[in-house]
Amino acid sequence: MKEDVLEQIVDDYLKFNGYFTTHNVGFRPRSDHPEYVSTDDSVRSDVDVVGYHPTAQGIDRVLVVSCKAWQSGFDASAKLAELRGEKKNPKRATWRNFRELWVPKWSEAFREQIYALTGERNFSYRIAVTRLRGDPEAWGQDPTIAGNMDGCSVGFLPLETMWAKMLTELTTTPAASEIGRLAQLLKAAGLTDSRVVAHPLVQHPDLTLRLRRPRIAPFRRSAGFRRPFALSVAARERVPIAER
Repeated sequence: MKEDVLEQIVDDYLKFNGYFTTHNVGFRPRSDHPEYVSTDDSVRSDVDVVGYHPTAQGIDRVLVVSCKAWQSGFDASAKLAELRGEKKNPKRATWRNFRELWVPKWSEAFREQIYALTGERNFSYRIAVTRLRGDPEAWGQDPTIAGNMDGCSVGFLPLETMWAKMLTELTTTPAASEIGRLAQLLKAAGLTDSRVVAHPLVQHPDLTLRLRRPRIAPFRRSAGFRRPFALSVAARERVPIAER
């Protein structure tokens, strides 16, 4: 079931481009692999969408997509630095989100599963993201990723690209998916535009302005001082309403 909205958009995008699709293709390292560790390798991982184009040639025949529907967007440079150990990782180690690209035993299992499913050993791999930042080209050029994905292409698929394709291809014929029907309604209502009508909020510790209620220090009573703005009844009668 395509529960993730970004995954549904990916599915529609691939179908618009002539692909048959399947979802949640699982894989895990073989238990007899010399580097197999049961605590890390016994639970399978999966890729979100695999597309197969019956008439395409070369690596474009199979398109594998992993969805990262992060509302803060995807900083390609920062995530690659975390994988390389050049930047501190979050609580969940970054390699776990990209194990099929970064860890040889997982990459081997992943590629074998794609071959068993499609008959193709070389294919295109894309990371679908909400908004792409940083240097995406560095991923395909990284020695570790290039070694694990030898013969394949690695890149990114921004939401902007997929959404534009959907709006271009949609007609008045009822779309097959809920996302497609939503896009049809938005298009019919004139709520789509080629211009950027609202820039996305970048949720980053250094860039996001967090709005908080102003902090007011608690009032402390002391001799000779009265609570500010606390007018007596007599004083309130002397102050015009507009100035209170």
